[in-house]
Amino acid sequence: MWGQDKPVVLERYGRRRSGFRLPPWLVLLVIGVAAGAGAVLFVQERYLPPRLSHAASTELQAAFQKADGERTRLQGELGRTGTQLATALADRKRLEDELAASRESVERLRGDVAAAVAGLPPDPRGGAVEVRAARLGTRGAELVYEVVLSREKPGKPASGVLQFVVTGESAKGGETSVRLKPVATALGAQEVLRGSLVMPDGLKPRQATINVLDRVDGQSLGMRVMLVK
Repeated sequence: MWGQDKPVVLERYGRRRSGFRLPPWLVLLVIGVAAGAGAVLFVQERYLPPRLSHAASTELQAAFQKADGERTRLQGELGRTGTQLATALADRKRLEDELAASRESVERLRGDVAAAVAGLPPDPRGGAVEVRAARLGTRGAELVYEVVLSREKPGKPASGVLQFVVTGESAKGGETSVRLKPVATALGAQEVLRGSLVMPDGLKPRQATINVLDRVDGQSLGMRVMLVK
Protein backbone atom coordinates (compact mmCIF):
# COMPACT_ATOMS: atom_id res chain seq x y z
CA MET A 1 0.00 0.00 0.00
CA TRP A 2 2.66 2.38 0.89
CA GLY A 3 4.85 1.34 -1.90
CA GLN A 4 2.52 2.14 -4.87
CA ASP A 5 3.46 5.01 -7.07
CA LYS A 6 0.83 7.57 -8.05
CA PRO A 7 0.90 9.18 -11.45
CA VAL A 8 2.01 12.77 -11.53
CA VAL A 9 -0.11 15.11 -13.75
CA LEU A 10 1.78 17.97 -15.24
CA GLU A 11 -0.08 21.19 -16.36
CA ARG A 12 0.79 22.31 -19.83
CA TYR A 13 1.29 25.95 -18.74
CA GLY A 14 2.88 25.17 -15.50
CA ARG A 15 -0.21 25.62 -13.19
CA ARG A 16 -3.43 23.81 -12.44
CA ARG A 17 -6.63 25.02 -14.17
CA SER A 18 -9.39 26.26 -11.83
CA GLY A 19 -12.63 24.31 -11.83
CA PHE A 20 -15.02 27.47 -11.16
CA ARG A 21 -17.67 28.17 -13.83
CA LEU A 22 -20.62 30.68 -13.90
CA PRO A 23 -24.02 29.12 -13.32
CA PRO A 24 -26.25 29.10 -16.41
CA TRP A 25 -29.10 30.97 -14.62
CA LEU A 26 -26.78 33.85 -13.77
CA VAL A 27 -25.68 34.10 -17.39
CA LEU A 28 -29.31 34.15 -18.51
CA LEU A 29 -30.14 36.81 -15.89
CA VAL A 30 -27.33 39.07 -17.06
CA ILE A 31 -28.37 38.60 -20.68
CA GLY A 32 -32.03 39.40 -19.77
CA VAL A 33 -31.06 42.55 -17.90
CA ALA A 34 -28.92 43.72 -20.77
CA ALA A 35 -31.69 42.98 -23.28
CA GLY A 36 -34.26 44.81 -21.14
CA ALA A 37 -32.04 47.87 -20.76
CA GLY A 38 -31.43 47.87 -24.48
CA ALA A 39 -35.16 47.62 -25.19
CA VAL A 40 -35.89 50.53 -22.83
CA LEU A 41 -33.27 52.68 -24.51
CA PHE A 42 -34.59 51.72 -27.95
CA VAL A 43 -38.21 52.56 -27.07
CA GLN A 44 -37.18 55.82 -25.39
CA GLU A 45 -35.13 56.95 -28.39
CA ARG A 46 -37.62 55.76 -31.02
CA TYR A 47 -41.11 56.39 -29.62
CA LEU A 48 -40.93 58.54 -26.48
CA PRO A 49 -40.36 62.32 -26.43
CA PRO A 50 -36.73 63.34 -26.32
CA ARG A 51 -35.23 63.79 -22.88
CA LEU A 52 -35.00 67.36 -21.67
CA SER A 53 -31.70 69.11 -21.41
CA HIS A 54 -30.60 70.74 -18.18
CA ALA A 55 -31.61 74.21 -19.43
CA ALA A 56 -35.00 72.98 -20.61
CA SER A 57 -35.58 71.17 -17.31
CA THR A 58 -34.68 74.34 -15.38
CA GLU A 59 -37.04 76.41 -17.53
CA LEU A 60 -39.85 73.87 -17.05
CA GLN A 61 -39.35 73.89 -13.29
CA ALA A 62 -39.45 77.71 -13.24
CA ALA A 63 -42.66 77.68 -15.30
CA PHE A 64 -44.20 75.17 -12.90
CA GLN A 65 -43.26 77.28 -9.87
CA LYS A 66 -44.75 80.36 -11.56
CA ALA A 67 -47.96 78.50 -12.38
CA ASP A 68 -48.16 77.19 -8.81
CA GLY A 69 -47.72 80.72 -7.47
CA GLU A 70 -50.47 81.95 -9.79
CA ARG A 71 -52.71 79.13 -8.58
CA THR A 72 -52.07 80.12 -4.97
CA ARG A 73 -52.86 83.75 -5.77
CA LEU A 74 -56.10 82.81 -7.52
CA GLN A 75 -57.11 80.64 -4.58
CA GLY A 76 -56.57 83.61 -2.29
CA GLU A 77 -58.64 85.86 -4.53
CA LEU A 78 -61.35 83.21 -4.68
CA GLY A 79 -61.45 83.07 -0.90
CA ARG A 80 -61.69 86.85 -0.62
CA THR A 81 -64.40 86.92 -3.31
CA GLY A 82 -66.34 84.27 -1.43
CA THR A 83 -66.11 86.34 1.75
CA GLN A 84 -67.27 89.47 -0.09
CA LEU A 85 -70.15 87.52 -1.64
CA ALA A 86 -71.23 86.22 1.76
CA THR A 87 -71.08 89.77 3.16
CA ALA A 88 -73.09 91.11 0.20
CA LEU A 89 -75.73 88.41 0.66
CA ALA A 90 -75.95 89.20 4.37
CA ASP A 91 -76.33 92.91 3.59
CA ARG A 92 -79.02 92.13 1.03
CA LYS A 93 -80.89 90.00 3.55
CA ARG A 94 -80.64 92.81 6.11
CA LEU A 95 -81.90 95.40 3.60
CA GLU A 96 -84.76 93.12 2.59
CA ASP A 97 -85.72 92.73 6.24
CA GLU A 98 -85.52 96.49 6.77
CA LEU A 99 -87.61 97.09 3.65
CA ALA A 100 -90.23 94.62 4.83
CA ALA A 101 -90.28 96.32 8.24
CA SER A 102 -90.59 99.75 6.56
CA ARG A 103 -93.47 98.55 4.39
CA GLU A 104 -95.17 97.16 7.47
CA SER A 105 -94.70 100.51 9.23
CA VAL A 106 -96.11 102.36 6.20
CA GLU A 107 -99.14 100.09 6.15
CA ARG A 108 -99.70 100.73 9.86
CA LEU A 109 -99.36 104.48 9.31
CA ARG A 110 -101.82 104.32 6.43
CA GLY A 111 -104.23 102.50 8.67
CA ASP A 112 -103.75 105.11 11.38
CA VAL A 113 -104.27 107.95 8.88
CA ALA A 114 -107.38 106.28 7.50
CA ALA A 115 -108.77 105.90 11.01
CA ALA A 116 -107.94 109.52 11.85
CA VAL A 117 -109.48 110.84 8.61
CA ALA A 118 -112.59 108.76 9.17
CA GLY A 119 -113.04 110.53 12.50
CA LEU A 120 -112.93 114.01 10.94
CA PRO A 121 -116.16 115.84 10.09
CA PRO A 122 -117.17 115.62 6.41
CA ASP A 123 -116.63 118.46 3.96
CA PRO A 124 -119.82 120.57 4.00
CA ARG A 125 -119.56 121.12 0.25
CA GLY A 126 -118.97 117.46 -0.57
CA GLY A 127 -117.45 116.71 -3.96
CA ALA A 128 -115.45 113.93 -5.56
CA VAL A 129 -112.53 114.96 -3.31
CA GLU A 130 -113.42 116.31 0.13
CA VAL A 131 -111.27 118.76 2.08
CA ARG A 132 -111.78 117.15 5.48
CA ALA A 133 -109.52 119.48 7.46
CA ALA A 134 -106.89 122.14 6.96
CA ARG A 135 -104.52 124.23 9.03
CA LEU A 136 -103.18 127.42 7.42
CA GLY A 137 -100.62 129.83 8.82
CA THR A 138 -97.86 132.22 7.81
CA ARG A 139 -94.10 132.15 8.06
CA GLY A 140 -92.70 135.42 6.87
CA ALA A 141 -93.93 135.88 3.31
CA GLU A 142 -94.98 132.22 3.00
CA LEU A 143 -98.29 130.45 3.44
CA VAL A 144 -97.75 127.27 5.45
CA TYR A 145 -100.43 124.65 4.89
CA GLU A 146 -101.49 121.22 6.10
CA VAL A 147 -104.51 119.83 4.25
CA VAL A 148 -106.33 116.50 4.69
CA LEU A 149 -108.14 115.15 1.61
CA SER A 150 -110.29 112.09 1.04
CA ARG A 151 -111.88 110.69 -2.09
CA GLU A 152 -115.54 109.82 -2.27
CA LYS A 153 -114.91 106.73 -4.40
CA PRO A 154 -111.33 105.67 -3.74
CA GLY A 155 -109.58 103.59 -6.38
CA LYS A 156 -106.21 103.79 -8.00
CA PRO A 157 -104.31 106.99 -7.10
CA ALA A 158 -105.08 109.79 -9.55
CA SER A 159 -103.16 112.95 -10.34
CA GLY A 160 -104.53 116.27 -9.19
CA VAL A 161 -103.63 119.86 -8.41
CA LEU A 162 -103.98 121.81 -5.19
CA GLN A 163 -104.70 125.50 -5.87
CA PHE A 164 -104.78 128.16 -3.11
CA VAL A 165 -106.50 131.53 -3.56
CA VAL A 166 -105.49 133.78 -0.66
CA THR A 167 -107.67 136.75 0.32
CA GLY A 168 -106.38 139.50 2.57
CA GLU A 169 -105.04 143.01 2.91
CA SER A 170 -102.45 144.04 0.34
CA ALA A 171 -99.37 146.15 1.03
CA LYS A 172 -101.28 149.23 -0.16
CA GLY A 173 -104.09 148.62 2.35
CA GLY A 174 -106.86 147.35 0.07
CA GLU A 175 -108.65 144.00 -0.02
CA THR A 176 -107.14 141.63 -2.60
CA SER A 177 -107.20 137.99 -3.71
CA VAL A 178 -104.05 136.29 -4.96
CA ARG A 179 -103.81 132.91 -6.72
CA LEU A 180 -100.68 131.10 -5.51
CA LYS A 181 -98.56 128.63 -7.45
CA PRO A 182 -100.45 125.33 -8.05
CA VAL A 183 -99.17 122.21 -6.31
CA ALA A 184 -99.25 118.90 -8.18
CA THR A 185 -100.25 115.94 -6.01
CA ALA A 186 -101.49 112.37 -6.08
CA LEU A 187 -105.01 111.70 -4.89
CA GLY A 188 -105.47 108.43 -3.05
CA ALA A 189 -108.12 107.30 -0.62
CA GLN A 190 -106.69 109.69 1.98
CA GLU A 191 -103.95 112.26 1.57
CA VAL A 192 -102.26 114.54 4.09
CA LEU A 193 -100.47 117.36 2.24
CA ARG A 194 -97.94 119.64 3.91
CA GLY A 195 -95.81 122.44 2.52
CA SER A 196 -95.41 126.18 2.03
CA LEU A 197 -95.99 128.66 -0.81
CA VAL A 198 -94.57 132.14 -1.40
CA MET A 199 -97.04 135.03 -1.19
CA PRO A 200 -96.65 138.59 -2.54
CA ASP A 201 -94.64 140.90 -0.28
CA GLY A 202 -96.74 142.78 2.24
CA LEU A 203 -99.83 140.61 1.86
CA LYS A 204 -101.65 139.94 5.13
CA PRO A 205 -103.79 136.84 4.45
CA ARG A 206 -107.13 136.44 6.21
CA GLN A 207 -108.54 133.35 4.55
CA ALA A 208 -107.74 131.00 1.69
CA THR A 209 -109.87 129.03 -0.72
CA ILE A 210 -108.52 125.50 -1.20
CA ASN A 211 -109.37 124.19 -4.65
CA VAL A 212 -108.71 120.60 -5.71
CA LEU A 213 -108.55 120.33 -9.52
CA ASP A 214 -107.96 117.46 -11.90
CA ARG A 215 -105.29 119.59 -13.65
CA VAL A 216 -104.09 123.18 -13.76
CA ASP A 217 -107.07 125.42 -14.60
CA GLY A 218 -109.09 122.23 -14.95
CA GLN A 219 -112.29 120.81 -13.50
CA SER A 220 -112.98 121.29 -9.80
CA LEU A 221 -113.04 118.10 -7.72
CA GLY A 222 -113.58 119.83 -4.38
CA MET A 223 -113.07 123.11 -2.53
CA ARG A 224 -113.25 124.67 0.92
CA VAL A 225 -112.64 128.07 2.47
CA MET A 226 -110.48 128.13 5.60
CA LEU A 227 -109.17 130.89 7.83
CA VAL A 228 -105.46 131.67 7.90
CA LYS A 229 -104.27 131.83 11.51
